[in-house]
Amino acid sequence: MNRADMYRRLQTHSGQWDMIVVGGGATGAGVAVDAASRGYHVLLLEQSDFGKGTSSRSTKLVHGGVRYLEQGNVLLVMEALKERGLLLRNAPHLVHKLAFVVPAYRWWEAPFYGIGLKLYDLLAGRHGFGASRILSRAETLDRLPTLNTVGLRGGVLYFDGQFDDSRLLVNLVATASEQGAVLLNYARVTGMIKDSHGFVNAVKVRDVESGQEFEAAAKVVINATGPFADDLRRQADPSAQPMIAPSQGIHLVLDGSFLTGETAIMVPHSSDGRVMFAIPWHGHTLVGATDTPVPEPALEPVAQEREIDFVLRTASLYLAKKPARADVTSVFAGIRPLVRAGKSTNTAALSRGHTIRIENSRMITICGGKWTTYRRMAEDCVNQAATLGRLPERRSTTGRLDIHGSHPGADQFGQLAVYGSDAPAIRKLMEADPSLSEPLHTALPYAAAEVVWAVREEMARTVEDVLARRTRALFLNARAAIEMAPRAAALMARELGRDGGWEAAQVLAFHQTACGFLPAEATGSA
Repeated sequence: MNRADMYRRLQTHSGQWDMIVVGGGATGAGVAVDAASRGYHVLLLEQSDFGKGTSSRSTKLVHGGVRYLEQGNVLLVMEALKERGLLLRNAPHLVHKLAFVVPAYRWWEAPFYGIGLKLYDLLAGRHGFGASRILSRAETLDRLPTLNTVGLRGGVLYFDGQFDDSRLLVNLVATASEQGAVLLNYARVTGMIKDSHGFVNAVKVRDVESGQEFEAAAKVVINATGPFADDLRRQADPSAQPMIAPSQGIHLVLDGSFLTGETAIMVPHSSDGRVMFAIPWHGHTLVGATDTPVPEPALEPVAQEREIDFVLRTASLYLAKKPARADVTSVFAGIRPLVRAGKSTNTAALSRGHTIRIENSRMITICGGKWTTYRRMAEDCVNQAATLGRLPERRSTTGRLDIHGSHPGADQFGQLAVYGSDAPAIRKLMEADPSLSEPLHTALPYAAAEVVWAVREEMARTVEDVLARRTRALFLNARAAIEMAPRAAALMARELGRDGGWEAAQVLAFHQTACGFLPAEATGSA
């Protein structure tokens, strides 16, 4: 799967597409997989890289949502728990079970949360990941030896899922391609074309790399641009009223010493009303998230200083080793595409369910939702699109469709486990050229071969694509990623036929982006 092949497939397609999907995040890619696997002709267009926005910036959890249960949204929890089970089955190389402990510092917390989590187990039914139970103080510390012990009484153990978000997204893009869809990153939709009735039936597109422009017609256009959905809605209909209430969430990444072992911490109530997590992830500790309303979504959101302070302060209440700014190896922000509910400004209280809207222009907008339920969202959206476009009725098959890379024994591939069934091919690259087995940095496990693979097989076009989303270097250790950039740029230039000027420009652009992944006090040392 590479961009040149996608362009050739685009150019050989004649006539209307059944569906054009705008947006290459979890929702858009999910829609492309579902539609293509039903036999519909699908074109997906992404203005930047796949997962550049929200879909690479999640809490890395595949979960039912304990907080949504507390809010009384039982149907959403049940749906998410079912989808959690399907994800584990369909992408076992990227999704795994993870133990969580809710620490109890007051006498009532363990029995109170224990009852709620038993209900969580009950709702999961046959899709359950393991039974919850109340832990003694000693059992709690056995699972969480780095937990703050002052006043600790015990805890509650339960199980949920964890995954690598942008790796799953890359695999969804590959799956959609294998099912016959054409997907292009760095292809910006610049305008809408309407028929004589005022209905959208085509889009204008500009290839960001070449500047080339073209038009593509479709029976149905689907707006899956997440936080930017209102921008596309206004392109189709300038009178469209806003439906997105953007909310920013941030996560801090610390080294693995802050949370040793394989158990995560879940704090049911932080002072901003959200659940707070501390999670082991790729040998590091991920802590978050916040919920901060923002006036407008940004493609490259940056954590606010008060958000960083809040996460550090909250984490310090539960970790024996108190994290400081100097301990933060990376900080990333993401924008949630929440659907507005009246005039409320409390984004933490807004539903995480999804919304599908058929616009006056007959464009379909899908927004809201969460990573865990991307497949169900896509199924619902394609059902609506097929009806609107008067397409042959075909049932969704994604409930049992293996996602590209699916491999039940991926752990045998060690550091390449996230590639699943692709791992042997990457090892062959290393065997053919031993220099490609060299690590890009001593602080992270990524090898040069992964850069080559990302360009040849995963449509990576920039250093950021490789170091942020094909590997997770930038999200794990921004300083190390900055130091890796020149080597990554050189490898990419060789693969893409670029010159030294392109290399230098890529390194500079990546450095500017990476500085936004470090707290202000740490930026100067990068």
